[in-house]
Amino acid sequence: MLTDHGSTTRKVIRVIMSSLLLLVTLSSIILTGCNDKSTDEDYTVQLGYYNCDHMVAAVVADKAGIFKDLGLKVNVTGNGNVPESMAAAKMDAGYVGLEGIEIAAGKGAEVFVAANNHGWGSYYLVVANSITDPKDLVGKRMAIGSGSDQFDPYWCKMADSLGIPRDPTKYKDYDMDIANKYLSLSTGQIDGYLTCDPWGSMAEYEKVGYIAAGATRETSGVCCIYAMSKKFATEHPALAKKMLLAHSRALEYIYTHPVQSAEYFAEAYDVPVEVALMTIYNKTVKEGRSMTWVIDNDACDYHFEEAKQMGLADYQSYLPAEEYVDTALLEDCGADDFDTFIKNKVDPLFPENMTYDEWKAKAQTID
Repeated sequence: MLTDHGSTTRKVIRVIMSSLLLLVTLSSIILTGCNDKSTDEDYTVQLGYYNCDHMVAAVVADKAGIFKDLGLKVNVTGNGNVPESMAAAKMDAGYVGLEGIEIAAGKGAEVFVAANNHGWGSYYLVVANSITDPKDLVGKRMAIGSGSDQFDPYWCKMADSLGIPRDPTKYKDYDMDIANKYLSLSTGQIDGYLTCDPWGSMAEYEKVGYIAAGATRETSGVCCIYAMSKKFATEHPALAKKMLLAHSRALEYIYTHPVQSAEYFAEAYDVPVEVALMTIYNKTVKEGRSMTWVIDNDACDYHFEEAKQMGLADYQSYLPAEEYVDTALLEDCGADDFDTFIKNKVDPLFPENMTYDEWKAKAQTID
């Protein structure tokens, strides 16, 4: 049941939610590399990801046999099992948000950003079809998240672009899981929500709502990254390099085999294949080449500095990227040059000006 939070309750919930978010984030990246055997040959790498399209490379690397081809033994944990697995401290690498690593590094966690994963886009404000003017959202039931005007720059940018308040108290605000947001909109319990895909594409596919605004390459720095345990990287550098090579190859596979990738995506995220295709199109064509393994310190710093300049309280101080980004393993893992890959392998097949129907028709001739 949805409950409207009063101001006092909101403050308490904000503290609790912030603490839980930090706990889950730290759990997801305090990666101990716990295994019974220490040799690379016997070692099973523990890899985690969340229920968000930004992190689908984990699924693809597994399902497409990329890990196997590189001689890696990898246990991939995702969706609803992530928090429990993370809390058990059994992960060596993971797909997480940039903020989580910055926060953890600031608290002394032995983790670092080893590669990029997703730069921008695929984060949306989805609203009910009954909303014809964004200003009609004021006072409506919205799953934005308490305190989002202080910690979510994407929401703030979207709100500003639509001419609506950033302050969640101007709406009947609810906190809930991503998948529950979609279900609540589809049953008429809420009027809008913030989400990543596939839950934006899902709403449009099922015609229960539409994407009113979204993050773009012009309004984003770095979104989700590939994090790694310092312990794992130090004790198993050869495996760490192979994991990064697998990550880059998974992203290449998504660009060049979108239909097969969508089938893996749909199975893992329990959505129709068409929704998975819509999501991959958004990430690799419509919104630009947003998925990449190339990490840029300046882009990381820009992400936090822009939020600071916007006045968001949670970003008034932050670590410089050089303190938590280390690309040495990435640079030595044998990954292709991203720009060359796009120019030679992707642009000829799927130019950025393709419509969804054109892209889908072309993709179906490949897989």
